Amino acid sequence: MIRKIIVVCTLFISIVSFAQVNDVSAYSFFGIGDKNNQTTVEQLSMGGVGVSFHDSFHLNFLNPAAIAFIKSTNYSLALENVNINAKDNINNQKGAFTYLSYLAVGIPLSDKAGFSFGLLPNSSVGYSLITSTKDTDGNVIEASYYNGNGGTNKAFVNFGYKAFKDFSVGLQGNYIFGNIDNSVINQKKDIALATKYQAVSRIKGYAMSVGMIYDKKLSEKVNMHLGANFELESNIKTEGDEYFYSLVYNTVESPRDTISNVKSNGTIKSPIRTNLGVGFGKEGKWYAGGDYSFQNALNIKGDVLSNYTRIAYDNYNKIAIGGFYIPKFNSISSYWQRVTYRAGLKFENTGLTVDALGNGTNYEAIHDFGISFGVGLPMNKHLSNLNLGFEVGKRGKTTSGLVQENYFKFRVSLSLNDKWFKKRQIF
Repeated sequence: MIRKIIVVCTLFISIVSFAQVNDVSAYSFFGIGDKNNQTTVEQLSMGGVGVSFHDSFHLNFLNPAAIAFIKSTNYSLALENVNINAKDNINNQKGAFTYLSYLAVGIPLSDKAGFSFGLLPNSSVGYSLITSTKDTDGNVIEASYYNGNGGTNKAFVNFGYKAFKDFSVGLQGNYIFGNIDNSVINQKKDIALATKYQAVSRIKGYAMSVGMIYDKKLSEKVNMHLGANFELESNIKTEGDEYFYSLVYNTVESPRDTISNVKSNGTIKSPIRTNLGVGFGKEGKWYAGGDYSFQNALNIKGDVLSNYTRIAYDNYNKIAIGGFYIPKFNSISSYWQRVTYRAGLKFENTGLTVDALGNGTNYEAIHDFGISFGVGLPMNKHLSNLNLGFEVGKRGKTTSGLVQENYFKFRVSLSLNDKWFKKRQIF
């Protein structure tokens, strides 16, 4: 027992040192970067469905009420590999990165209550872009180098309770923190010194969400599940520093004179986000459901993150459809009949609009479409699983000066179940 707690605590502490995602998306340039997936590999393999879903042996990050149903201590760990083929109407580039996507522990407190905590990346920034100006002969006379890295992480604690028959509620608290570093180096032909603009933002704050799940038995073979999760309005604080200085730019940067150094403070106001879900199924056999999420536009004020004039935020919405099927979860004769088969798809309006042409009027919405599938492979008698998930999709488009990203994502997770708190038996 003590050894298990020490192992989990050690891994939980060590994840902080490498939880940051090294993104390769051009869209991570904007705001606090790419918003990372906020749910498990099992649910992502079903298109991200999960607001109304729960079972006894898996965690659910989409609804804190689901933890009330857990029956054994669950330890979950996941990795994700992302491959992106980005193109506009001229160029085509590829990139890839791998990161630890979450680490979480769920603990049953009684037959009616559960508790969980964990850490996962919240957003990520990672890009390297070059723009150039050429003369009539095709020679480069000016070049700008854009670089960004960092992002935010989210530590969470949640509690779920079966308040009444067929009805459970949950509460989750989040602490969001991180750093973002964006910079632009400008170099002109025949001028010895280049200039560099650097903006560093430090982000921290708290957020809360409340959830509920209602179950109704329609027949011996079908149960109905209704779920709702409300991510309450939050104001995340930001502190920023802007630097502008000259430098000698070769293989190594050699700073010279500081032209300006400005500090700023701001907030990232995130309106309430509503997530609704409905599903039908039989525990241990099958499930099919759909989720709908919507949120008013983000509002970034005061900090250097609000200085990007070529972007604006609009309302967010997402539709996800998916489910799973298990031929026979207690089969003795066939291992593959105990495997969980999952599939789903999503349609997402990210809420980000980009004026790539820079005329101040042509803001284009960035949409994301993905198809996912995966399997849950049983590992032992404690109903632990090795989960594999795959997703192919497209974000953005090549018209209006935008970038289209065709992506392939591979995910793997361990969902380990064990009885930590067993009563001593005397024979």
